[in-house]
Amino acid sequence: MRIDAYNQISQLYQASKPKKITKKSEATVKEQYTVSSKGQDYQTAKKALAAAPDIREEKVAALKEQIASGSYNVSAQEIADSVVSKFFDSSI
Repeated sequence: MRIDAYNQISQLYQASKPKKITKKSEATVKEQYTVSSKGQDYQTAKKALAAAPDIREEKVAALKEQIASGSYNVSAQEIADSVVSKFFDSSI
């Protein structure tokens, strides 16, 4: 039996002392991101939409006034055209 081979094998299986791990500075790496022009346009449109009111009060007031005075008339043809066009737009 070769003793030097036995010594090499025993050295492989001996517990080695743990090495100290130095902690690297976390502030050295900074992540950056950029937003595409399409994304910037989307953000601008989203902000503008959020700032706009849900109900256009001036238009509602004008329609209420027309209904109250009896001058608001819509033809049946206009209503039918609107319903049909919305149906075909949503089914595509």
